[in-house]
Amino acid sequence: MKIEYGVTKTTAWCPGCGNPSIRRALKMALDELQIPQDQVLLSAGIGQAGKMPQYIDVNAFAGLHGRNMPVAIGMKLANHHMKVIAVGGDGDGYGEGGNHMMAAIRRNIDVAHFVHNNQIYGLTKGQASPTTAHGQIANFSYSGVRNNPVKPLALALTLGAGFVARGFSGDINQLKEIFKAAIMYKGYALVDIMQPCIVWNKVNTFKWYKDRATPLPKDYDATNWDNAFKTAQIWGDEIPTGIIYNVPTESYTDQFSFLKDKKPLVDRELNPMDAKVLMDKMR
Repeated sequence: MKIEYGVTKTTAWCPGCGNPSIRRALKMALDELQIPQDQVLLSAGIGQAGKMPQYIDVNAFAGLHGRNMPVAIGMKLANHHMKVIAVGGDGDGYGEGGNHMMAAIRRNIDVAHFVHNNQIYGLTKGQASPTTAHGQIANFSYSGVRNNPVKPLALALTLGAGFVARGFSGDINQLKEIFKAAIMYKGYALVDIMQPCIVWNKVNTFKWYKDRATPLPKDYDATNWDNAFKTAQIWGDEIPTGIIYNVPTESYTDQFSFLKDKKPLVDRELNPMDAKVLMDKMR
């Protein structure tokens, strides 16, 4: 029997926002991968992107702003057979959750991290986000943003991520293929997704992204770290999209014999008296 993921008909997203296209690409990816719905879990924080689990038929956890990754890590360790996806915005992922992102990369936890990057805080009235351009006018940054923007893909590569990609909400087919590869990757996988916020960001519009989004050539070598690092920093009249870096790695759970190829922790019997030996030693 073919598996098809359901979606809600109505959302609270603004017409013209990139989120519906991202949801469509995610649904298409999950449909094509044919992973049973009870084996997929979305972990989200707060924000417009964080509403994704409410609008697609999967297991989900809605947590605090910037805290989707700790929950995703806990879920993966408890049941390492699950496909776990952490989803959020650029403020959620690179601002409040930036430290958790770095920890996840260093551990190489087997989680797909999808960051909706509209270069603004779209839910809280348009404050500058970690990816807003230096000098750009934003609410509460009336004379221009003074911080330098985060370069998430370059940061992930520097920390040792084995899978790094960038997509565009206006290229659903490419985004679908990126999602499929990220979900099936063994280890931490970052997908930075360019999308417009039609209400609060009047600079980085759909046209702005569409004019710049440039798919990587078919002969691009995604295993060359030096070239990937250079490619990850290109942000101008052309912005490369696609899988920028993809090499096999040993995931965090595979490094532990009591997790690898064993029954998930959630399915194991728990007997509190097993701790008695350790408690007796502490007396």
